[in-house]
Amino acid sequence: MSKWTVEFLNDSVEAEFDNLPPQVRAKAVQISKLIVEFGPAGLGMPYIRHVQDKIWEIRASHGRCLYISATGRKVVILRCFVKKSNKLPKKELKIAFERAREIDNG
Repeated sequence: MSKWTVEFLNDSVEAEFDNLPPQVRAKAVQISKLIVEFGPAGLGMPYIRHVQDKIWEIRASHGRCLYISATGRKVVILRCFVKKSNKLPKKELKIAFERAREIDNG
């Protein structure tokens, strides 16, 4: 069975990822490798969690990378940020939904 791929939606998302603290980036890379190997359905808490509709999150310590699963066994990362409270900020979710529409309309 072919493996999954994990990619950034665009350069802006990659820059957000690059701006995460080093330990958060390292954890996100580790989880991404698990997604490539086992697919998102093969994981779950504490690595990934469903957020809303088609948006999921990679849970890297206090950092989050919001993503969707796209056709062709592909995970597309839409937004990366450091979470500062227990709840996911609505602003971050809104950005992820707007970026997901780029894929739907692409």
